[in-house]
Amino acid sequence: MRPRHDRGDSGDGHDRAAEEIAGWLWGAGPDEVPDRLCRAAIRLLPVTGVSVSLYARGVPVRLAASGAQAARLGDIQAALGDGPCHTAALTHRTVLADDLTRGPDAARWPVFAQQATDAGVRAVYVLPLGAAAVCVGTLDLHRDEPGPLGAADLRTARVLARVTTAALTVLVREDAPWPGGRQAEIHQATGVVMAQLGISAAPALARLRAHAFAEDRTIRDLAHEVVRGRIRFDGEG
Repeated sequence: MRPRHDRGDSGDGHDRAAEEIAGWLWGAGPDEVPDRLCRAAIRLLPVTGVSVSLYARGVPVRLAASGAQAARLGDIQAALGDGPCHTAALTHRTVLADDLTRGPDAARWPVFAQQATDAGVRAVYVLPLGAAAVCVGTLDLHRDEPGPLGAADLRTARVLARVTTAALTVLVREDAPWPGGRQAEIHQATGVVMAQLGISAAPALARLRAHAFAEDRTIRDLAHEVVRGRIRFDGEG
């Protein structure tokens, strides 16, 4: 895990964090912003990994991740339809899971906790992105050993979340290209399964998730095959 930095609890620390984030974003095109925010979070916070995701129709759509472990954590939650990012998106509240190895955090999302710890993740901190009544995505932080995120670090994380929300708003307004756009295939695949089985979106997405889980593959990879007609759910072909 990265060493913990003592930034103090003062307003000056808050301002320095905001200035450093602005420096990381200087000169970035809209499609570069999510990746740069991930790198800023790794520099500013005592965390192992970071990802930024949109949250649309019950599916986290990853825009950027700091590495393979962060990407894996997002894939687990997308496939399960459960985990801290779903809770944060649905409740519009920050979720702080200090210890996924035991206690209430492990019991809250038992399957997710098991798979996350198998991937080397021990604690997860998720901040919703958006306004009070609307969540457009999540900022997911994790580290490889249990423990709480300190008050000063949580304030810095909230600054990052506000900047990320503003960046996503610009991306949507400008119709900019989305990094990691292949995840949009999840929604396309859901529509394909709806048409094949004559069911609504929620059960179609559930079928995709169950199939991905049963085959131990990511829902993104499965969706790619479904959209291209290589996998069907109606038994034809």
